[in-house]
Amino acid sequence: MNRYRWLALPIAAAALAVVPWFTSDTIVQYGINALLVATLAQAWNIIGGFSGYPSFGNSVFYGLGTYGTAIAMAQLHWSFGSGLVFGAVLGVACALLFGIPILRLRGPYFAIATLGLAAVMSAITATVEIAGKNIGLILPLFRGDTLFYELSLILLVAATGTVAWIARSRFGAGLVAIREDEDAAQVMGINTTTYKVAALTVAALFSALAGGIHAYWITFIDPASAFDPSLNVRMVIMTLFGGPGTVLGPVLGALILSAVSEVLASQATGVASLFYGIVIVAAVLLMPKGLLDLVQGFRDSGWRYFVDNVRRYRI
Repeated sequence: MNRYRWLALPIAAAALAVVPWFTSDTIVQYGINALLVATLAQAWNIIGGFSGYPSFGNSVFYGLGTYGTAIAMAQLHWSFGSGLVFGAVLGVACALLFGIPILRLRGPYFAIATLGLAAVMSAITATVEIAGKNIGLILPLFRGDTLFYELSLILLVAATGTVAWIARSRFGAGLVAIREDEDAAQVMGINTTTYKVAALTVAALFSALAGGIHAYWITFIDPASAFDPSLNVRMVIMTLFGGPGTVLGPVLGALILSAVSEVLASQATGVASLFYGIVIVAAVLLMPKGLLDLVQGFRDSGWRYFVDNVRRYRI
C-alpha cells in the first residue's frame, strides 16, 4: 500500500495539468493563485514545519524573487527565464546572508526578527531607483494564463517532491530532531546551524521562484504587494491547517482554504478575513497537528479526538 501511495503525486499532477484545456479563464486564474500559494506553504513547511522555526520572513524571499524578476525584465530587458533565475539568486543570497545570525535566535525572538526583516526590506526597496521606488515597476505584457498555470504547477510539484525527499532523508530527520529538542540534537552531533540555514535556503528558493512567476503574470509590482506581511500569515495558516511537517498537508490546506476564501471573498471581503481568523483559532484548539492528523485521529477515536487534543495541550 505504501508503495502505491507515492503514485498519488504524479497522478494528481497529471490531472491538474489538463485543467486549463477544459475550464474557463476564471478557473485558470484562480488555479494560478492557488498553486503559487500552495508552493509558498510548502516552502514555509520546510523551515516552520520540519525544523520548528516559525518564520515570518518568507515573504521577503517572495518579494525579492518578485523584484528580481521585474528589475531584470523591465530595467535590464532580460528574458523571463533569466529574470526568474536572477530573482531566485536574490532570494537564496538573502537567506544565506541573514540566515546565520537570525537562526541563532529561538522562539518568539526568531519570529520577531524575521518579521522585522520583511519590514526593512520593503522600506529599502521603496527607496531604490532601479526598483521603481514607491511607484513600482511594469513588466512586459504577456497574455498566456495557461503558461503561468503550468509553470506554477511544475513549481508546486518540485516543491512537494523536495519535501517528500526531506521527509525520508537524513537531512529531514535532523530537522525534526532540531524541532523536538535543539540542544539534544547538538549533543547528538548534528550541526544545527548548517541544517537550519540549508532549510531556510531551500524555502527561499521556492518562495522566490513563486514570486517571479507571479510578477510576470500580473505585470505590475510595488513594495506593498511584493512584501505583503499578510501573505506570510496565509502561508502559516494553510500549513497549520493541512498539517505541518507532512508532505501533502500544506498543499491540501492551501488548496482547500484558497477555494473557500475565494468563494467568501466574492460575497464579502470582511467575511473572508473573519474566516481566516476562525481557522486559526479552530486549528490551534482542535487540531494542532493539522487536517491529515484529524482524519487519522477521527477515524481511530471519533469525536474524542478533539477532547483529547484539548486535554493533551492543556488548552
